[in-house]
Amino acid sequence: MKIQKSTKRFERWLARHTSLVQSDLRLKHKRMAESPFMFLRATFYRWVQLWPDLCPKLAKAPGVLAVGDLHIENFGTWRDSEGRLIWGVNDFDEAYEMSYTNDLVRLATSAILAADDKRLSIEPKAACDAILKGYCKALKSGGHPFVLGEHNKWLRDIAESELRDPVHFWEKMDALESVTDKVPVSAIEALEHLLPERGLPYKLVRRVAGLGSLGHQRIVAIAEWHGGRIAREAKALVPSSCYWAAAGDGSPEIAYSAIMTRAVRCPDPFVRLRGHWIVRRLSPHNSRIEIESLPAKRDDLKLLESMGWETANIHMGTPNSARKILRDLQRRQSAWLHESAASMRDAIASDWHDWKKMTA
Repeated sequence: MKIQKSTKRFERWLARHTSLVQSDLRLKHKRMAESPFMFLRATFYRWVQLWPDLCPKLAKAPGVLAVGDLHIENFGTWRDSEGRLIWGVNDFDEAYEMSYTNDLVRLATSAILAADDKRLSIEPKAACDAILKGYCKALKSGGHPFVLGEHNKWLRDIAESELRDPVHFWEKMDALESVTDKVPVSAIEALEHLLPERGLPYKLVRRVAGLGSLGHQRIVAIAEWHGGRIAREAKALVPSSCYWAAAGDGSPEIAYSAIMTRAVRCPDPFVRLRGHWIVRRLSPHNSRIEIESLPAKRDDLKLLESMGWETANIHMGTPNSARKILRDLQRRQSAWLHESAASMRDAIASDWHDWKKMTA
């Protein structure tokens, strides 16, 4: 199936599960044509079509509750219940039970495409080796979250870049357009549930963010509270694209809360699933980290190794997964991750060329 037909069919399915913002969907289509890296980020639905055909043996590896749509820009920071700054996977919109290899290959593919796009300074094989190194070390040790306090100073320096300054953050919030159309009652209830007190006045604005979920409704409530501003976002969620690719196999459900609860993780107490809305606090340090916002002087391989470790943190939420995965990894050739990521990279690049021709 060509990418154009795949996209049309997926978006028809998506529209049956949520009200789409058509202007955001048009923006998504435009951004998909920018580069293969951006295309990858926007098209997990296409990935789950290609993955079992291009990597059939890997797709049958031991299963876990996986992130699904994992890539190098699906990482960010938040404050845990103790107020500590934590770094890790930022969202789980596409969480689904699938082979552990899916997350590793997708993360490695995104790193290779980012290097092609000059976003990372790495060689493909070295990137894959770093991801797998961190992943295996975490599995063998039992893993641990990334607390950016007295430990992981190098990662804290990356997370606290100039673009995440409070002044810059609130300038971006102030530039958002006010909501003029009717907001679903369920979204209002979800937002108000996460505000610090009942009856607090707030302003509703629309936020355009992400790529995979671009087109879903995002409503942000901004309020003044005890001398400063606060923000809460409600984003419409749907079942994972894997249900669409499976053509109705299984009863669709949203696994967002389950994967967060099970993982080796210091959870964000302000992330809640309310019906079909995921609600979270937005702040300078409660957000996704884009590669372009990182400081120029950094160790990309060390960053990828940490991403591999964090991937294992998530996978270890599936009972007895570490033992099964390590046994499976022992049977694989040393270059398996690099070879499979290169294969997926080529397929993504081919789809991107077709998409770019169509939108030119």
